[in-house]
Amino acid sequence: MDSILKDVATSTRPSGDAAGGELFDSLRLELRRGCLVLAVLAQLHVEHYGYTLRKSLADAGLEIEESTLYPLLRRLETQGLLTSEWREEEKRKKRFYRLSVEGERIFELLLAEWNRINDSIGRIVRKER
Repeated sequence: MDSILKDVATSTRPSGDAAGGELFDSLRLELRRGCLVLAVLAQLHVEHYGYTLRKSLADAGLEIEESTLYPLLRRLETQGLLTSEWREEEKRKKRFYRLSVEGERIFELLLAEWNRINDSIGRIVRKER
């Protein structure tokens, strides 16, 4: 993903008082929500079940808790962006997810919007420094 998403994925809490840290944490979570949707959609061009999806995101530097991932997957499926299928693998039933046709279309639109936003923020930040 783009540099801002990488920065979000690897950022740490700023030093300072607890209130500043709480504010940062709140704003960081708000920023991550939209980024997570894009990252999950990007990863699901290839079929994954929850654990392998979580691992592939973590390997790319974007940690996500199970308590965040599974509700997100259910919401994206309800919205028609994902399809899922239960299958037995290694003697365990696993739910495999993949982008739907509509999910692929929406992903491309969101990615174009992400790139426009990322470019604009990059110009704004460079201008301010």
